[in-house]
Amino acid sequence: MAQKAIEVVVVSARRTPVGKFGGSLAAAPAHVLGAKVIGTLLGDTAGKVRNDMVDEVIIGQVLTAGCGQNPARQAVISAGLPETCPALTINKVCGSGLKALHLGMQAIASGDAQIVIAGGQESMSSSPHVLNKSRDGQRMGDWKMIDSMIVDGLWCAFNQYHMGITAENVAAKFGIDRSTQDAFAAASQKKAAEAQQAGKFKDQIVPIPTSKKGQVLDQDEYIKADSTAEQLAKLKPAFKKDGSVTAGNASGLNDGAALCLLMSSSKAHELGLEPLVCIRGFASAGVDPKIMG
Repeated sequence: MAQKAIEVVVVSARRTPVGKFGGSLAAAPAHVLGAKVIGTLLGDTAGKVRNDMVDEVIIGQVLTAGCGQNPARQAVISAGLPETCPALTINKVCGSGLKALHLGMQAIASGDAQIVIAGGQESMSSSPHVLNKSRDGQRMGDWKMIDSMIVDGLWCAFNQYHMGITAENVAAKFGIDRSTQDAFAAASQKKAAEAQQAGKFKDQIVPIPTSKKGQVLDQDEYIKADSTAEQLAKLKPAFKKDGSVTAGNASGLNDGAALCLLMSSSKAHELGLEPLVCIRGFASAGVDPKIMG
């Protein structure tokens, strides 16, 4: 008789506010942001999930230069979970956090784990400039520093150009003109601003103390409520002389963390926890690096 498939559910999902590059969360390393969210996820269960009940934590993080060993593990220990809780940091660039959820689901569905915390954490503001090949020495001349944020996160390693160019390639391939991009970007900002004003993100967000004494960030910082397509149309192309991708219609540089508490549906029932959603499946695919944007 075939074994019944293990159903995987999300019982809590939390995130920090999205902090703008160099903004209110700039002083907080990625693992500190992740730790705050982990603590809140467990708090949401009102003691039904203790720290020592988490089988594994899986976190996606792209920019790890200078962060120290295994930032996911740093988040686990900082959140007060026991040293016996294993942690895994993964990198799938923009898909890192979602892939962490895939792995968490697979661990539970296969019976390897019962409770997993998975998601992503990132501090683009903390990414350092580095001196490549510094171990070989520099006998003469200038020595160029490398921006690890760009090289490790925003640069196509195959074609040697910025992700903004890959976005230009996508626009050209599918015939998405500048006005369409600007209109979409303005509408996205408007929807985000309206949702924030209506308090629709309030139950998701974990307030984070900022570097300013006594102040916390409790709402997304990057939202530009006054953006209009007309204003965006005035911006110059950012990556290509006659391009269509600008600072206004491209994705932004931000800091934050978002994580989910996963478990089997039977475990949730045993603990008296109401699932938010049931994960039915997932898919992953690769594309030509030229159009990764």
